Amino acid sequence: MYLAGVSVRRVEDITEALWGTKVSPSTISELNKKAYVHIEAWRDRPLMGGKYHYVYVDGLYMRRNWGGEYENVSILIAIGVNEDGYREVIGAAEGMKEDKESRKTFFQWLKTRGLEEIKLVIGDKSQGMLEAVHEVYPESKYQRCIVHFYRNVFSVTPRGKMKLVAKMLKAIHAQENKKAALEKARTVVDELRGMKLPEAAKKVEDSIEETLTYMAFPGEHWIKIRTNNVLERLNREIRRRTRVVGAFPDGNSALMLVCARLRHVAGTHWGNKKYMSMKHFENFEAESGTMVG
Repeated sequence: MYLAGVSVRRVEDITEALWGTKVSPSTISELNKKAYVHIEAWRDRPLMGGKYHYVYVDGLYMRRNWGGEYENVSILIAIGVNEDGYREVIGAAEGMKEDKESRKTFFQWLKTRGLEEIKLVIGDKSQGMLEAVHEVYPESKYQRCIVHFYRNVFSVTPRGKMKLVAKMLKAIHAQENKKAALEKARTVVDELRGMKLPEAAKKVEDSIEETLTYMAFPGEHWIKIRTNNVLERLNREIRRRTRVVGAFPDGNSALMLVCARLRHVAGTHWGNKKYMSMKHFENFEAESGTMVG
């Protein structure tokens, strides 16, 4: 048996070290059942309000020991910014395969729990993500995380030229509007080709527009909605806490421990501190005369 991913033997060792006596396997089994019930209730809770202006989605990969061989288990996590500007962990589920159907199932699950409307989804360009979002939430927009995009360009850039290329990419996203950013991008593409970096130039040319979606939203929010940094920081905290477990026996054990950590973090200042002011959103819509999304 496992207590949120931690073996009975390990729990016994911990309790003996702390109190000089071991907790019985039956006690641990009961704790295990209670923990799973509470975590599942939290994971499947209704999403009150139903509207989240911004939703960040990313995968967290844990190791699973299957028949003596190790493989990755994908946990999909979603953070929403509600209408009051606070962050909430709104979803965590086993991602299974990294494909369109897995992502579509994830968003459909969020919808059944009450997530009616999303203005903008922020994430990486993982396989099938964009199509899945638009099938379940056709009115939403999609922002590709610019940090992930930069990494993708760097994957075909010689180490000695990375600093210069990074400066060029940042110049695109430093523009004051989408039109200016696209014009700057065309210049960067020409410069990259001149530097004999055709693969990097093609990546910028083919994908730059999907990294500029955030420019259709309030300028005060840009720095927080053009990357997935808020979720990556949370993922690092989870990895730090789950590293002690090593490999999990199955995907559900990994999911339960990740959810336990997510629930704990969400109950601290992380979830109780306003992340952004939605007055900017209201003013932006009033000034533009249209509804964003």
